Amino acid sequence: MASPLLMGVVNVTPDSFSDGGLWDTPGAAVTHGRALLADGADVLDIGGESTRPGATRPVVEEEVDRVVPVIRILAADGARVSVDTMRSEVAEQALDAGATIVNDVSGGLADPRILDVVAASDATYVCMHWRGHSDRMQDLAAYDVPGGVVAAVRDELCDRVDAARAAGIPDERIVLDPGLGFAKKASHNWTLLAGLSVLQSLGFPLLVGASRKSFLGTLLAGADGTPRPVDDREDATTALTVLLAQQRVWGIRVHDVRAASDALRTLRRWEQG
Repeated sequence: MASPLLMGVVNVTPDSFSDGGLWDTPGAAVTHGRALLADGADVLDIGGESTRPGATRPVVEEEVDRVVPVIRILAADGARVSVDTMRSEVAEQALDAGATIVNDVSGGLADPRILDVVAASDATYVCMHWRGHSDRMQDLAAYDVPGGVVAAVRDELCDRVDAARAAGIPDERIVLDPGLGFAKKASHNWTLLAGLSVLQSLGFPLLVGASRKSFLGTLLAGADGTPRPVDDREDATTALTVLLAQQRVWGIRVHDVRAASDALRTLRRWEQG
């Protein structure tokens, strides 16, 4: 089987939920990106805005200053680079610096002009399911419709695909993401993972980002109900990486690339018999 792409996370932020502040200078971020490539990353996803629940947004200039120098250096190294942004201004400058993927967690809802920016380029567009910014997204986690969260996410992603097509982005450059953790409770995330085939039936590649997210912390909670800390969710993340590979997803977004790469190599060898 063809292995999914491993998208290594490079958060050039002080406040990301998993590793905020560890790589928040260009030099540290570049060093981390190079390490992820050595560990087996196929794509580096460079982000300058935390989207953890409750996060506040940086100003546009600050986000640009965080990500563009990092993208320029890593792209010049030959890396395949994705920019993780909801803003058209950031996407435009990131593409000019060498990014070839725009990973928009808002699916064009936060800034519709981002669709025009992508359409005017040759970039791949990752369109994620999203309902609102981090300061209010968990208030929007209601899916009381026939078919529940899977049907709602499918239909809302179809609306965003229509918007991307209308802007001029061809189908072959569109990737969908169910948006685990974004306006979703833990039970919603598990239901979406179990229903990935419904989303795959839309005919677009899928990117899934489950790495270290809070629904894993809840799953692994201690006897007193305290969620497992972020840094202790990697084994569960790796298990999901294998399961997602077996579902034939296009890409998996991970923090620990080495663990994910080792797991996929093991799976490939298993399947060879």
